Amino acid sequence: MMTNPATPSFAHLEVRIDGELGVLALNRPEKLNPLSTAAMEEIIVAARWFDSESAVKVVTVQGNGRVFSAGADTTAFGSTSSSLVSQRNPRDDADTGRRMADAVEAMRAVTVARIQGWCVGGGLVLAAACDLRVAAADTTFSIPEVDLGIPLAWGGIPRLVREIGPALTKELVMTCRPFGADEALRAGFLNRVVPTEDLDAEVGRLVAQLASKSTYALLSTKRHVNAVTAQMVGIDRAWADADSLVAGLRDPEGREKQAAYITALAQRRANSAPDK
Repeated sequence: MMTNPATPSFAHLEVRIDGELGVLALNRPEKLNPLSTAAMEEIIVAARWFDSESAVKVVTVQGNGRVFSAGADTTAFGSTSSSLVSQRNPRDDADTGRRMADAVEAMRAVTVARIQGWCVGGGLVLAAACDLRVAAADTTFSIPEVDLGIPLAWGGIPRLVREIGPALTKELVMTCRPFGADEALRAGFLNRVVPTEDLDAEVGRLVAQLASKSTYALLSTKRHVNAVTAQMVGIDRAWADADSLVAGLRDPEGREKQAAYITALAQRRANSAPDK
């Protein structure tokens, strides 16, 4: 894709447009594309920038490198200097993830999540905020928030209920068990699963097919479906997620769980086990 001279520059993202197609890519592959507060603020800005580009019909949301996203930046947890716990108004910081997901879901263009490697926690919420999702067959999904002593926030609960139903949402969020692409496809979270080597080609075919449609009919369909599902699951109620997240971060038992999880994660990384 060609880069427009007016394309904004970001520290944590790569964005580009080629005619009717755009790409919003998490671009910290050496860190497994964590969703830090700064990265999420950039996603909000990027989403609104794509909205200003009226020719864009479809935006691919992806993570550069070997994973889609390892989720929230766990280096912030347990630190007394963390913006999550020490800001003058910690609720504003805790609310950034919800605003990010809402901004992506509200994008004018159709969004297609291209998922590979690991799709963890907040990364899964980001994918759930997209209209369509295509994953490599070896992708692993995980929602470790409860293991970290915090509730799944950022509007993740209503979005998962919308996509996979309440019973499976409860199981996956409460047990924190990883699950694969085939299970995610059967549950209705994914639209397509393909071999890793075919992921780019499959996503390319899908976005080209979407872009070939009438702009009015395509985007009206997106708005219509979103209006119906908004009445079903009430994503607007997720504004209170920030309060639950702040409370979880300050809960003594939750802090113990965070410390244990982060220690175990560091040990797995030291032993060259898959991240998360």
